[in-house]
Formats: sequence, structure tokens, C-alpha cells
Amino acid sequence: MTSLRPDPRWRAALLARADQAPLRARLPLLWGAHVIGSVEADYFDPILLAPTAAMYAWLQSEPGDAGRQWRLLGDLTASLAQLAHALRDGTVGRVREHWRDEQLAVCDAKAQRIATVERAVVRPLGIATRAVHLVGQASDGRFWVQQRALDKAFDPGLWDTLMGGMVSAADSVQSALVRETWEEAGIHLDAVENLRHGGSLTMRKPSSDGADGGYVVESVDWFACTVPDAIQPLNQDGEVAQFQLLDRPELLRRLERDEFTTEASLILLAALEG
Repeated sequence: MTSLRPDPRWRAALLARADQAPLRARLPLLWGAHVIGSVEADYFDPILLAPTAAMYAWLQSEPGDAGRQWRLLGDLTASLAQLAHALRDGTVGRVREHWRDEQLAVCDAKAQRIATVERAVVRPLGIATRAVHLVGQASDGRFWVQQRALDKAFDPGLWDTLMGGMVSAADSVQSALVRETWEEAGIHLDAVENLRHGGSLTMRKPSSDGADGGYVVESVDWFACTVPDAIQPLNQDGEVAQFQLLDRPELLRRLERDEFTTEASLILLAALEG
């Protein structure tokens, strides 16, 4: 099938959105010899200026290449847990509304897990995350897409691939693919056809509108499959508003109108051009 040709200006703008510098200067966040993330220069001030600041012996500021840097001490998982609770429970309550009680992996430069951390703080702390997406096509080549629920914390109401979700600390990429496909689309993965790895991408961009001081560093693995005609996606977790089936020209038109999330746009564009 001949590939569709997207508007080159839109394509360039999409690629630029997926690789953006932080809105404001950020300082490295270290543990031992590892740089595990970054924070805006004044991000920790509200908790360190609080009356309980003396208890935060596991967090210290020190000179660094950027002029100053932050360092976590002791067991990394325990220190990150204490930091997460300080950010949630302090007078500022910076991450309270996003708290998930879900642990994500913290990895070193070689992608080896060295700790885990509460999901709510990964963006403010600039900690790299991993996600998985599934591109689903009907037998006639049309694409299944979902609209994100209007009450989602990030990108509410935008459109997405058939399934997109985070890889938790308890998951491998494969187990996350299985779990998220059922939770978001109500589809058992062994019921789809021609399942294959489509590709990988990395995004670097401010989180949401940047108001939360967050920065996204995310590696995404995406897969593709054929959804048998007898199967209709049905959301199980309340995080999807609706599903639609789009032909290739309509999908490209809506991509170019920026109706989709940045990562979904990248993935679906690759699927269209593949």
C-alpha cells in the first residue's frame, strides 16, 4: 500500500514537540554515581523551608557542574519514597492530586533498574520512564483509536493509539502490553493477529503545560496487530471516553489537526509511513 504523505511542516513541528528543552533551568538529581533525574532550581524550596526540613537528611544540595545539584543519600528506593511523601503531604502538596500508589522503575544509564519510585513524582523529578503502545488495525486496514477520558490528569480528551500505558516496576514490556491492552481496550492479546514490534522512540519535553515543573523523559516501545472483525474494543478501567475506527486518509487529517497526543502522533505516523 502506498504511504500517505503528511504535510512536511506539520511533521517537522511534531518532531520538534517530541524533543524540547525544559521551559526553565533544571538541576541534576543524583544518587551515588548515577544521575537519576533533574528538578527545577527552586523545586525543593517549599519542603526545605518548612519547619520539618531538618528531618530530610536524605536530601542535600551540593556544588555541581550546573552550579548546584541535588543528591539523595541512603537506600535510593527508601529516599525516593520519603521525598515523594514530603512532596505529597507537605503544606504545598505538590503531587497530591496525581498520587497513584504505583511504583515505576528507576534505571541507570545502562537501563538497569536500581530503585523504584511513586509514579506521581517522576515528571517533577525528571526521572526517565518507559511506556508501551499498541496500534490496532481492522482487517480492511482501518485504525482503531481511542479518546482519552476527559478527567485524565494529562492530555484529557485527546486521541491516542488503541492502547497506551506506562510500564510499572512490576511489569516487563510484554506483561505491560498484555495488562494494558485488557484494561484499556478489553482485548486479550492472544486474540489478536499478526502481533509484532513496530518500533521504539524517545520523547523529551515539558510535562503538560509545564506548570507543574515536570519534564518528560520517556522511552516508548510500540507494537502493531490486526484486530479481528468480531472483536470490538471495550474499555475496562474508565480511562477511555470512546473508540473509533478511522481509514488512513481520515487518520492523517486528524493527526495534522493535532487531535492526538504527541506520542500517539509519532507512532501512528510511523505506522502510516511503514
